Amino acid sequence: MSRIGILHPGEMGISVAVSAIDSGHQVYWTSQGRSDKTRLRAEKYNLIEIETLAELCHTSEIIFSVCPPHAAERVATSVIEAGFKGLYLDANAISIQRSIRTGQMMEENGIHFIDGGIIGGPAWAAKETWLYLSGKDADKIAKCFTKGPLETKLIGDEIGKASALKMCYAAYSKGTTALLSAILAAAESFSVRDELYQQWDMDDSSFSEKVNQRVTRVTAKAWRFEGEMHEIASTFQEAGLPDGFHEAAAEIYYRMAGFKGEEHPPVLNEVLQALMSK
Repeated sequence: MSRIGILHPGEMGISVAVSAIDSGHQVYWTSQGRSDKTRLRAEKYNLIEIETLAELCHTSEIIFSVCPPHAAERVATSVIEAGFKGLYLDANAISIQRSIRTGQMMEENGIHFIDGGIIGGPAWAAKETWLYLSGKDADKIAKCFTKGPLETKLIGDEIGKASALKMCYAAYSKGTTALLSAILAAAESFSVRDELYQQWDMDDSSFSEKVNQRVTRVTAKAWRFEGEMHEIASTFQEAGLPDGFHEAAAEIYYRMAGFKGEEHPPVLNEVLQALMSK
């Protein structure tokens, strides 16, 4: 049984924590500065509360970082400053360059760094969510999830490989949703959305409805996906490829970010108006 700290038990993080608990481990969370929603999640699934990050770092043998990509490096720095010396899994949607830089920074401070990339939604069912792992201690992280629904796969000793896979996967899955959102907004702007739907539905009778659902549902996480698009753009640039598509996708998600926190998805026309506002 390992003592694991989770930073932080959001919608994805809580499912990762529960998979570790189901596999026989103790999972801790730090409550200082966290929201009431986070507290409710942690209490519902029996995470052990610790008030401060310093206490969490002293108590935990392993720390999982599951946070928005724009905060990943800041979280890693705070863990270093708190004096942690165990295994650190960065399971965030970050570029290969950021993963390598963070890993070097942590290794220099006596922390064993493991690169991770989560593909899929929150891990509540088997064979639906995969945690890809790379790094010399990756097998130790995989052992934290032997019985939980979160699936793991080791893909080598090289830091950055798991992040690279995550970036390439999300470049398509989330990038195309941003593209479809922009297409609908452009069609609306030129008053040809109905005609576009008709043409799409001649190819696939349900395509228009699927697009509408993708565009409205993504608004809940658009604030988070903006940063992920920047990370993908950086990854493409490192590979010698154009980064402009995903920088534009970041702008699309930025324009949707105002819908964060709404209990239900907005109606499509509200989303399109937000996209057309500069």
